[in-house]
Amino acid sequence: MSAIEGRDSLDRPTSNHGRPFSFLALARCRMYRLLASLKIRVAALAPLATLGPGKEVVIEPKPAWRLLDVAELWHCRELVFFLVWRDLKVRYKQTLLGAAWAIIQPLLTTGVFAVLFGVLMGRGNEPTVPGVPYVLSTFCAMLPWQLFSRALSQSGDSLIANRALITQVYFPRLIIPLSATLAALVDAAAALSVMILMMSYYHVAPTWSFAALPLFSLLAVATALGAGLWISSLSAWYRDFKNIMPFVIRTGMLISPVAYTVSSLQVRLPEWAQWLYCLNPMVAVIEGFRWAVLGRSSISLALIAPSVLISLVMLLSGLTYFRRAERLVTDVI
Repeated sequence: MSAIEGRDSLDRPTSNHGRPFSFLALARCRMYRLLASLKIRVAALAPLATLGPGKEVVIEPKPAWRLLDVAELWHCRELVFFLVWRDLKVRYKQTLLGAAWAIIQPLLTTGVFAVLFGVLMGRGNEPTVPGVPYVLSTFCAMLPWQLFSRALSQSGDSLIANRALITQVYFPRLIIPLSATLAALVDAAAALSVMILMMSYYHVAPTWSFAALPLFSLLAVATALGAGLWISSLSAWYRDFKNIMPFVIRTGMLISPVAYTVSSLQVRLPEWAQWLYCLNPMVAVIEGFRWAVLGRSSISLALIAPSVLISLVMLLSGLTYFRRAERLVTDVI
């Protein structure tokens, strides 16, 4: 045996029985070791563990026209669940109030707006939904905004934060920003329970429009996911987005109808400015939430239609750009 062959036999990993590992077995061993260190169950990847001798897994790029592989996402649904659980657990780890911060933050923000507009405009003159207390109207708007802002901030750094997982294991990269959006959805659902208690306190009963809440919730998730796909993809190449995102979120809250209503702007803005304002994708989401939950205000389809269209364009374009970027993201991050 030559020196080269001897060195090769020493460098090649062997099993307990002295037989050399196959490349697939070695890759599978490293994959399970990595996922175990991240405390993530790999039930979604179980088919890799059940491959028999002579079988192999072929990973090839998807067709460019296929923006979303639903079957592949459904196959990895347990991985999505545990990534969401990990994000929630890490976010509230070593906090005194834990998950209660998902409720306290929008409550504190609503209280600040209530005091500010009460002092500036006088109590009873706040820009609220007719017949609804200002606190209730603003807290209702905080639910979709909290979902959007939290999903945007978490998605922006999601690919970089999961660098070790992305560079070692194959799975649909869309799972990373999707899990960040779903984690924000869990927080919004917890705050919705407080919204129902507040409606009971102020004697505001839900109407038939409450049945449309799942539709506007889906629109909120689509808007947040579309923006998150853009930001997560761009942040992998340009780390400047990590520093500019806090400013974008604060500015977006001011130009979205959170602390005020669209009807309060209609009497102050010309018609062309109203159409320009409704290009904000969060206008339809927030006003739709107010209409569905409170049921006291009328919703103008002519004004929210541009906002809905922008949300859908943002989602489709985000999926397109993310599909193109994920092929190179492993080499960049």
